[in-house]
Amino acid sequence: MDDQTPPRIYETPPTERPIDEAEAARAAGLAANEHIKIASGYLRGTLADGLLKHATGAISEDDGQLVKFHGMYLQDDRDLRPERTRKKLDKAYSFMIRLRIAGGVVTPKQWLALDYIATTYANGTLRATTRQTFQYHGVIKSNLKRTMAAIDAALLDTIAACGDVNRNVMAATNPAQAGAHKAAYQLAKDISDSLLPKTNAWREIWLDGERVVGAEEDAVEPVYGKTYLPRKFKTVIAVPPSNEVDIFAHDLGFIAILDKKGRVTGWNVTVGGGMGMTHGETDTFPRTADVMLFCEPDDALKVAEAVMTVQRDWGNRKVRKNARLKYTIERYGLAAFRAEVEKRVGRALPDPKPFKFENNGDRYGWTKGDDGRHHLTLYVASGRIKDHEGAGPKILTGLRRIAQVHEGDFRLTGNQNVIVANVPEGKRPEIEAIVAECGLLKGASALRRNSIACVALPTCGLALAESERYLPDLLTELETSLAAHGLSEDEITIRMTGCPNGCARPFIAEIGLVGRGPERYHLYLGAAFDGSRLGKLYAEDVKASEIKTVLDPLFAAYAKERTKGERFGDFLVRAGYVARTFNGPDFHAKTGALRSAA
Repeated sequence: MDDQTPPRIYETPPTERPIDEAEAARAAGLAANEHIKIASGYLRGTLADGLLKHATGAISEDDGQLVKFHGMYLQDDRDLRPERTRKKLDKAYSFMIRLRIAGGVVTPKQWLALDYIATTYANGTLRATTRQTFQYHGVIKSNLKRTMAAIDAALLDTIAACGDVNRNVMAATNPAQAGAHKAAYQLAKDISDSLLPKTNAWREIWLDGERVVGAEEDAVEPVYGKTYLPRKFKTVIAVPPSNEVDIFAHDLGFIAILDKKGRVTGWNVTVGGGMGMTHGETDTFPRTADVMLFCEPDDALKVAEAVMTVQRDWGNRKVRKNARLKYTIERYGLAAFRAEVEKRVGRALPDPKPFKFENNGDRYGWTKGDDGRHHLTLYVASGRIKDHEGAGPKILTGLRRIAQVHEGDFRLTGNQNVIVANVPEGKRPEIEAIVAECGLLKGASALRRNSIACVALPTCGLALAESERYLPDLLTELETSLAAHGLSEDEITIRMTGCPNGCARPFIAEIGLVGRGPERYHLYLGAAFDGSRLGKLYAEDVKASEIKTVLDPLFAAYAKERTKGERFGDFLVRAGYVARTFNGPDFHAKTGALRSAA
């Protein structure tokens, strides 16, 4: 710490469980969502009755908040809004449904079931998300129960895929590290199952299950209580040297510490990462997680619950925009947070062990695991599993045909891609033939392979600008620019979102584009290639048509002035084009271009 920097003063943490009585919540001025949760009867609300109201495709505003805990968001097609408004029609409402698939692993039989649901009840596509799971779009209200029944029949569910709970737990997918992946996947499943809400509301509402006697008693949710968490809570498991789950962008993370034989000896625990912010409000910011401590494998589940319950008790329930764990740690300090976690675990835990990440991308094409099995990682543009027109890849058909003959499993990655995993030697030629026929390995540039986009328009109600529909065209423009400077094969991460909630984790990409309005984006630069450092705002309100113009001279300088092995984000910081972001509140300091790139 600089001698001129005053010591940080932290607040004193609360000592009691969250308020869960209606009158006390009103007196304390808690956020509106806290009142909705208290009154919901453990996430039931009036959802069952609302499904019977056929006059509208929507549900009530309060139920719109509760349905998130069931894995759904109410949306409408914003492309159709103007026409439907002119005709005085209701909005074109539908639901986005997100599945809970810990570690992103499904069987071929489950894949075929999910494909059937997509083509029967949704918009004909599956979408692999940055949460290592699937989303359906375009499910109308009258098909909700049919869709949920089909998901349940596939031995899957959507419980806690959204909402103020521990959401889908992500895990490392590197198939070449079979033993380490198995440990990461098992931990992800254990955490997901352990921290799952216990209410029977999901089965009652969607599968016509019977109401459990005593469902109003506190014992229904021994961990969460009536008010669950202050905000969403995201957990990930990483296995170095790959950081494809972007561990520093999440509330809670476990980094595998491996011995010389690649076996997991324990986990470094990270806390306090998160991407979302609000434009123009500097008290909101993305933050990279702190590496807090090390734990033995047998303690990992206890540590996960302890971290989540401290956030449950300490998180801000009055100001929702400051309710994530990252703000809790900024408010009370990492030392106090760690001490409380250790208290709840029951003993002091060691400091973190050394580790090293090299990237936060996927390994494409075929790899052979240390168990002799073969694995094929396929690039899926923005995670949209569909059959592209013309000469484009037939991804939906191709993966359906693979699932019909595949003997292993499928794995989704945090970068929206798909791995055809655990292919026996003898099955590889058959799968390769399907891949070739359906064009699943059609060439994608280095930039495209390192790109992510959120859904944004037309369905996301928060989107301020295009993302998934626009990024492919932008990448084509930037590929031309990179080629002109001899950078076509250079790996550079680029991510785009339609708003600053950061679902595609743009603030941790070397090039981050965040929607500000129609065809306008904030441009963030200078993040680390391995996902360990945030970018910095370089240019505000850049028109879509000018993004290439802004980036081209930076590509030119990078090609001429970089040192051997230097990554694009590191170069921009070292060469003085943009300030380094250290963390949290520092994200908003020293913004803008520090040096002309013209």
